[in-house]
Amino acid sequence: MNRTSIIALRVFALVAIASAGVYAQQRGRGPADHPAVTVAGRTYTPASILARNMGTTEDQETQFPPHKIVGNVYYVGTKTLSSFLIVTPAGNILMDSTYERNVPTIRKSVEQLGFKFSDVKILLGNHAHGDHQEGDAAVKEMTGATVMAMAEDVPALQAMKPGGKEHPIDKILHDGETVSLGGTTLVAHLTAGHTHGATTWTARVTDGGRAYDVVFFSSLRAGGTVTPAIAAELDHAFTVVRALPCDVPLGDHPAEYDMQAKYAKLSAGGVNPFIDKAHCLAEADIQQAMYHAVVEEQKAAPPAQ
Repeated sequence: MNRTSIIALRVFALVAIASAGVYAQQRGRGPADHPAVTVAGRTYTPASILARNMGTTEDQETQFPPHKIVGNVYYVGTKTLSSFLIVTPAGNILMDSTYERNVPTIRKSVEQLGFKFSDVKILLGNHAHGDHQEGDAAVKEMTGATVMAMAEDVPALQAMKPGGKEHPIDKILHDGETVSLGGTTLVAHLTAGHTHGATTWTARVTDGGRAYDVVFFSSLRAGGTVTPAIAAELDHAFTVVRALPCDVPLGDHPAEYDMQAKYAKLSAGGVNPFIDKAHCLAEADIQQAMYHAVVEEQKAAPPAQ
């Protein structure tokens, strides 16, 4: 092959890659870098929020130091994908298995904290996306845990079959139902919009003789196109989360509650940085502002030809 042909092939490949990128964005596989909103002095776009949440592939797979958050709630996830362990005398609850390839890392974190992975009796999830619940079948295989899911997310979960594995669902939950184990009770709040069954979990835990309301927020991020049905879901979701009692805000991505900065403060002692009532709605403020901006941009867009 002569030099001219090689150059032509390279140019063709670059054009194809660029075209594929544009096509992927048009198909909703990657968010646009607009609109922009400024909340609490920081500017965000859909693309920057996704990048903040997901980081690199390495971030998604790299263990973050497992640590106690408050009471019987522990962090056992990666740098950018949250997984929480709720420890009780009757066994433990795991929230969010993340990607299947991360399950061994989650197990390692659980064991480094001094607990047995086999003691996971219940597996919960925030919403039916692979980065949060793809590993459910692997956790089920390793622990025998009862897998519970919000009814509205069941179809999406059933379509999630890593390696051909059927997605386990042992109990279907509905808005307002509780999950109890060993004296700890979690309440499932349907906060749909990101997925139809996105679930924000709440629990009241005790630490140092004081009770705290912990909120495990699901994503409130609007997708590419906000239909009237999704708008209705998001309007309901924001109303729900703004009414929840909250002392300890957590999220399905650590960046949503500034985990790394708070973790860095733990070694200094003093007040627990995860007890952060003042910032319970910080992420909701960002996502609601972005949701409204997306809707306004859609209204202003010229009609499709």
